[in-house]
Amino acid sequence: MTAAFSQLPDKLKAIAEAGLYRSRRVIDAPQGINLLIDGKNCVNFCSNDYLGLANHPEVVSAFKTAVDRYGVGSGSAHLICGHSTSHHALEEELAAFTGRDRALLFSTGYMANIGVMSALLGRGDAVFEDRLNHASLLDGGLMSGARFKRYAHADVENLTVHLNKATGNKLIVTDGVFSMDGDFAPLQVLSDTAKAGAAWLMVDDAHGLGVIGEHGGGLLEYYRLNQEDVPILMGTLGKGFGTFGAFIAGSDELIETLIQKARTYIYTTALPPAVAEATRASLKIVIAENWRRDKLKKLADRFRVGAGQLGLDVVNPLDATSLNSNHITSAIQPIIIGDSQRAVAISNDLLKSGFLVSAIRPPTVPKGSARLRVTFSALHEECQVDRLLDALNKAAR
Repeated sequence: MTAAFSQLPDKLKAIAEAGLYRSRRVIDAPQGINLLIDGKNCVNFCSNDYLGLANHPEVVSAFKTAVDRYGVGSGSAHLICGHSTSHHALEEELAAFTGRDRALLFSTGYMANIGVMSALLGRGDAVFEDRLNHASLLDGGLMSGARFKRYAHADVENLTVHLNKATGNKLIVTDGVFSMDGDFAPLQVLSDTAKAGAAWLMVDDAHGLGVIGEHGGGLLEYYRLNQEDVPILMGTLGKGFGTFGAFIAGSDELIETLIQKARTYIYTTALPPAVAEATRASLKIVIAENWRRDKLKKLADRFRVGAGQLGLDVVNPLDATSLNSNHITSAIQPIIIGDSQRAVAISNDLLKSGFLVSAIRPPTVPKGSARLRVTFSALHEECQVDRLLDALNKAAR
């Protein structure tokens, strides 16, 4: 009799041979732009801590104070006895920040996305997703039981063809800032299309909130869209806010429906209250300190121009003359390599030079589009960007 799962060693070998094997690096330092890996110092260019708040003294202090008051664990799910005054206050502050009736905390962004779609959709309904959406959005759509259609990336005409054929409740789902390319979804056109097609629009703005917009309100602030234009907003707290968790913001009816029906909210332990308090402190910094967003734009623009001058294949490269005060750049700036093995080799060479830059490979990105996903923090300096460009130029050649 064949042993159970005897094929696993061969499958792991095939993954490695294709250059797709993933390994963890053990970090021995607080999150920031300077990390210690295997006893070696390196400059971190792959974190989602875009505003540099994960180790901010005020955020850390708020966490410590809350631990002394609330302890570590929340003890239960929100609907049992795990919903603290800190959770409630953070939800109210996130609702005000996003200009929405209410907000609801989830333990992770993955759980938020799955929970929303499973609560709102079922057999007879339809969900339409951008082909380059994050895995959690795609999984949420597939698990909802609704008819699932993927439309070509940012292609509203392709979406409209599918939308016009659908019946039942219809939900259009998109990333705001796409996590692997750093480009923006055409939210104004998507909102207009949703209204015309009697559909709701859901935006996952995990990589836009805190980073984009004059006050950090994300892509919806950038496009000046409100709750009527985008009925469902998902935001994560582990990126621009530097903490952990996620939330859904929308109408009172939406939030009440999720409280009653979202299984990933009902059947899981609430975030530790101390994390909620740390996020409240972080939110104040996000709103007040515009210099962090200004600096991110300056760093990303400098990198894009420099990479273009070196002939590196930057996603949606910019000419130096196109950069102006009205141009908005995301903190995500990928360099397309193509071959997975080569992307890993360049990433390893960069680490030897003292720079941590992740190689992103299929299935996270389409086959043949392996890349180095360079991300910036407000804590980086221009000299570090220039040194990274020099190291990239040498490694790529």
